[in-house]
Amino acid sequence: MKRFIKISMLLLFALPCLAAAKAQETKPQSDTVAVASKEAPQYTHSQRRQNRGISNLKTEFVPKGQWVFGGSVSYSTHVNNNYNFLIIEDIQSNGYQFKVTPLVGFAYSKNSLIGVRFGYSRGLEKLDNASLSITSLDNAYYYDLKHSYNVEALWRKYIPLGKDNKRFALFAEVGLAMGGSQSKVASGPQDSITGVYKNSFDVALGVNPGISAFLTNNMAIEVNIGVLGFNYSKTNQISNQVVTGTTSSSQMNFKVNIFSIGLGASFYL
Repeated sequence: MKRFIKISMLLLFALPCLAAAKAQETKPQSDTVAVASKEAPQYTHSQRRQNRGISNLKTEFVPKGQWVFGGSVSYSTHVNNNYNFLIIEDIQSNGYQFKVTPLVGFAYSKNSLIGVRFGYSRGLEKLDNASLSITSLDNAYYYDLKHSYNVEALWRKYIPLGKDNKRFALFAEVGLAMGGSQSKVASGPQDSITGVYKNSFDVALGVNPGISAFLTNNMAIEVNIGVLGFNYSKTNQISNQVVTGTTSSSQMNFKVNIFSIGLGASFYL
């Protein structure tokens, strides 16, 4: 009888413990998972890239399939008649500079553009007379006529400025250009002029960020500037149609080049 009472009491204490352990095993883990996911959210690589907050890249500034035509044209002249500059006196010179750069591009995806830019320039520098205050350069002569051309393959990515803004955008542009130039130089006293003919080949790789602003629904003004680039040039020359020479140079820079600022208009069709 005593043994039966002891067994009954043990069962009374053991059954609640077993029930609690069973309930703990069968309890769903959704609450625990939810708390863990809330405390440590997981992002994909593209989500982390978009969370930088630079701009809302979802804004469609340039839609897929749009054609872009544009470019820039510049022309300048100068004439000096008995002009004095520091110790140089009686300067008589004239010249001009002309440059045109047409552009054709295609948006292969939203805010992304590939295209081709062509460039042609022609310049003339002519000096008929000049003299130094310490010595005479009378009858000095200098003539330099040069024209150059190039073709450039480019890639451009637009970054809209602000949410749902379709009027202003920054852009990053990378271009690879190849071309050449020819020039004729004649210099020296009037009775003993030396002539040099030059022919060069040039390659350039550059990064040109800029900004684009739409004036109308299809026309935009663009400004860009070179900040990073690599240039290689090889020049062959012939002096007086007898003496030949060759020179080559390469340069890599990471700086703002104020002489490479470009201003042009583009039409988005």
